[in-house]
Amino acid sequence: MTMRAVVIEQFGEPKNVLGVGDRPVPEPGAGEVRIAADLAPIHNHDLAIIRGVYGYRPALPAIPGTEAVGRIDALGEGVTGFEVGQRVAVSGVQGAWAEYFVAKAGGLVPVPDSVSDATASQLLAMPLSALMLLEDLQVSAGQWITVNAANGAVGRLLNLFARERGVRVLNLVRSPAAVKALEELGFDAVLDTETPDWQQRAAQLTGGDPIVRAVDQVGGPASNDLLSLLGERGELISFGALSGKPMVINPGPMIFKQAVVKGFWGSKRAEEIGGDERRRLIGELVGLAARGVLDLAVESTYPIQDAAQAAIATEAPGRNAKVALALSGQ
Repeated sequence: MTMRAVVIEQFGEPKNVLGVGDRPVPEPGAGEVRIAADLAPIHNHDLAIIRGVYGYRPALPAIPGTEAVGRIDALGEGVTGFEVGQRVAVSGVQGAWAEYFVAKAGGLVPVPDSVSDATASQLLAMPLSALMLLEDLQVSAGQWITVNAANGAVGRLLNLFARERGVRVLNLVRSPAAVKALEELGFDAVLDTETPDWQQRAAQLTGGDPIVRAVDQVGGPASNDLLSLLGERGELISFGALSGKPMVINPGPMIFKQAVVKGFWGSKRAEEIGGDERRRLIGELVGLAARGVLDLAVESTYPIQDAAQAAIATEAPGRNAKVALALSGQ
């Protein structure tokens, strides 16, 4: 039996290397299940994998995709606690951009039908990373953190989780439209870093209180902008590099503020925190989703044969929600 799948034969720009082909339907091994996929979001790290610049490279040819929601189609040997037809979400997999893929049973998260496909398909990778990140920041209610590219998925999630904990967030974006979009969502402190007086306005918004942590998703000169906002002994965390440029850091402020600069890789942290802690955090995410507090939109959905166009749309300016691939019934 064959299935339709997105395939790359070589690494490169997604618009150039993403294709669609027929592949054998995978069989689940011991401890695995096969999932009939419904919806899969396109993450920045998916595109980095396709370009061959992520933390690992899959063997080629490869089926991309690391997160999806679907229903269990078959159980591998030794799998208990799940049943065929059960709705589940999963992340950290390979080959999710296909009608069927296999995943380890231990990584499955049952999802109630009250949670939409849009939310369920994105429930783990970015939300779990954002929640782990916030916990790693070790901030208390009333303290200030800041994040750039705040109109992206991680920025919005970080705000949601921070609000639940009483942590205050200074949100940095790069256009008036992004400011308006976040303010319409109820974000309190939003600044356009393209305006000349934004750093002075930052001090006004925080009331002079120190910013204890800064999350950098952009890299390049934007890293130094965050460093300039940090208080003494603050921490600058590199979460991404949307600019594609190395971090630019002025050693003066870093030395005299005794600031710490470090990286955060969600996949590695998920391994390090252990099963019990991971289950606790995922339980919080599922609970927030079931209550409607965590509601993750999909801006546009593309059929599997239009994966290249979907990748282009993912990186188009002005996007306010995820782009996803519809995988069932193709």
